[in-house]
Amino acid sequence: MAKFSSASRQAVYPVSQYPSPQFPNLGDADERRRLSPAALRAFFNIMRHWQVRDEDARGLLGGLPPSTYNAWKSGSEKHLEQDRLLRISYLIGIFKSLNILFSTELADRWIRLPNANEIFNHRTPLEYMLRGGAPAMDTVRRLLDARRGG
Repeated sequence: MAKFSSASRQAVYPVSQYPSPQFPNLGDADERRRLSPAALRAFFNIMRHWQVRDEDARGLLGGLPPSTYNAWKSGSEKHLEQDRLLRISYLIGIFKSLNILFSTELADRWIRLPNANEIFNHRTPLEYMLRGGAPAMDTVRRLLDARRGG
């Protein structure tokens, strides 16, 4: 429970020993340009590990024409939009959590396995994310983070 200063009646909280997290400013074009190459490399590596078809990978990015997707996959530089960077961030978090929770083999197969959890309703997590977009990715990430105690 917070203590109140008698003079101001405002809550007085202890000073944290941890620095405030510094999040990238995804609204800044230069920041997105800086993050895009690494984000795309991570995305394509995850898709390879998970053995996701290109059509589904395009869906996870919010829908891309095959020509754009193939250009990005071949290494063509791209300045990603905020939404795509956010989606890739969710997928990186999911990938990390799966590799903490499970063996490499199961971590790489998990998103393609039917899941009895109420969230998925016997669908695969991949199907769930493709249907639900970024909010579904956030839900999967939070579920896995909670399971690993993070």
